Amino acid sequence: MNFSRKHLRLAAGLLGALFVGGVLAGCGNEAKSDEIKIGANFEMTGNVANYGAATLDGLKLAIKEVNDAGGVNGKKITIVDADNKSEASEAVNAATKLISDDKVKVIVGPAVTANVIAESQVATDNKVPVIAPDATSPDVTVENGQVKPYIFRSCFIDPQQGSVMAKFAAENLKAKTAVIYVDNSTDYSKSLGKVFKEKFEAAGGKVLDQQAFVAKDTDFKATLTTLKAANADVIFVPAYYEEVGKIVKQARELGITCPILGTDGWDDPKVADIAGADALNNTYFSTHYSDKDESVKGFVDAFTKEYGHAPNVFAALGYDAGKMLVDAIKRAGSDDPEAIRKALEETKDLKVGTGTITMDKNHNPIKQAVILENKGGDRVMVAKIMPDAD
Repeated sequence: MNFSRKHLRLAAGLLGALFVGGVLAGCGNEAKSDEIKIGANFEMTGNVANYGAATLDGLKLAIKEVNDAGGVNGKKITIVDADNKSEASEAVNAATKLISDDKVKVIVGPAVTANVIAESQVATDNKVPVIAPDATSPDVTVENGQVKPYIFRSCFIDPQQGSVMAKFAAENLKAKTAVIYVDNSTDYSKSLGKVFKEKFEAAGGKVLDQQAFVAKDTDFKATLTTLKAANADVIFVPAYYEEVGKIVKQARELGITCPILGTDGWDDPKVADIAGADALNNTYFSTHYSDKDESVKGFVDAFTKEYGHAPNVFAALGYDAGKMLVDAIKRAGSDDPEAIRKALEETKDLKVGTGTITMDKNHNPIKQAVILENKGGDRVMVAKIMPDAD
């Protein structure tokens, strides 16, 4: 069909008007949106699925509470979740989907260090803030001495855990010698082993040996026999629950009776299921809170009412991350990712599920740690420590 120049000009004008109208309509729809979309990138299947599922439950409770109270800044928060299958490469894929397809404003998760580090570049490139609830390696928020501007966390870091456990071994247990057994397939475990060694030896102790295993191993008796021969006062095992339960069980079967020490990766009921209550006697681990602490009773009661069972530490940290996020959105006064990022940096004296959080210059929260003893099928708090501000 043939058009004159006049007709073409008229048609172009109409198309331009339609285009502008469409853009304005789109802007209007966005402005009137009654939801804030956040991403939840967690390990829902795979080797550490217990961590991811529990953390997501805690996050969902924090968001439900604020939504039930009317939302934040007049809007409800919607969680869009993605399963990273406990794999670093899948964590990248999940983050990419959440940002590109689902258009989330912030991502909470993943749970474990390696998966958060894998996700970091995608989030940073797209200027989307991330809150890591459980990832404790310093490398999560700082790389080559530089703070990652969009990455934050709601848990304390490995140096604090490694330092606390080294101090506990030397001062509380009066240990002079130690051996270390790390998971060579995780940055989490290797980092903790390194810090424990440095701090224990700085306190006057001596590390006699260090051995390694990898995730999904099931038979640890050969290396445990080697560690037993060192006859150390304590064994430090910074690892995740599946392997920890088997290691403790097999260590006791080999006649290793000395205290076995661990970190927050131990904090899951499956450790007792796998190892048995008797084997767990005389073991200690650092973690983020005790459910017997009166100061966290409100969170514990709310979680138990919602899910029908008490929370573990990962649920508590997911809840903390949710409270951090809600607080940041409120103070930002919008769901703009850059405004949220700035508000997260300025978090101060915020009451969360496990205590109080103030964000330090490296995007790490200043918050208390506790040490629990496994004793007679129960867990007893034996120390409670609040680190100094950095």
